[in-house]
Amino acid sequence: MNKPINLFCSFAIVLLLASCESSRNVAYFKNSDEVSVSSSQYLFDAKIMPKDVLNITVSTTDDAAAVPFNLTIPTPYTLGQRNSYSQAMLQSYIVDNEGNIDFPLVGSLHLAGLTKSAAEQLIGDKIKPYLTEAEKPIVTVRMINYKISVLGEVARPGMFTVANEKISILEALAQAGDLTIYGVRDRVKLIREDATGKKEIHVLNLNDANIINSPYFYLQQNDVIYVEPNKVKAQNSSIGSVTTSSLSAASILVSIATLVISVMRR
Repeated sequence: MNKPINLFCSFAIVLLLASCESSRNVAYFKNSDEVSVSSSQYLFDAKIMPKDVLNITVSTTDDAAAVPFNLTIPTPYTLGQRNSYSQAMLQSYIVDNEGNIDFPLVGSLHLAGLTKSAAEQLIGDKIKPYLTEAEKPIVTVRMINYKISVLGEVARPGMFTVANEKISILEALAQAGDLTIYGVRDRVKLIREDATGKKEIHVLNLNDANIINSPYFYLQQNDVIYVEPNKVKAQNSSIGSVTTSSLSAASILVSIATLVISVMRR
């Protein structure tokens, strides 16, 4: 008899704790009135890293002059038209572990650590000797594998592609459906890998409005956000396991008792 009572009391305590937790720790930016955001006034620009996949296009007034720098691959229209091809797709470039790509005519270019605009300027300068003096090439660089992952106590965990190469931690959590009521908001973990392959874990406090001034407010490509569960969720999980075990044991005992009674009646 004591075991069901104990389980009921534990469940009631968990509900009480959940109520207190939800009223205390779910609000973001509690101290927003006390925080200066002046140091957050900058425009984030992602930097190219090894294993990034880049689309690079070169445009000139003379279309023929740009052809050698725009490598393409043909793509078939349909399976039924095996010999027909649509407009060719642009060849992408994978930045190697040393941070280089092999660009047509120019050869090896070191792009790791450069912003998109800096990479465009570098490529433009390198191809000018192959063009007439009148040509002013326009180079466009796009990162096509800019992804971040959000795991743990969020509504929709997963991997998300960032089309505009810029995303804040709040935007990433919004794409994942925000934290659940059980997510720990003052210990959100950011796992980041730098250009050398070194991994770092940074702990962020979403309750503190100073996060806006943090150098980790904007995410880099391949960042991983992990939201750990709070004690209430852990206790719920524990109670769930105990309840399941108790019900299984009770079911076995009832089956044995029924069998014994049936045998004794014969």
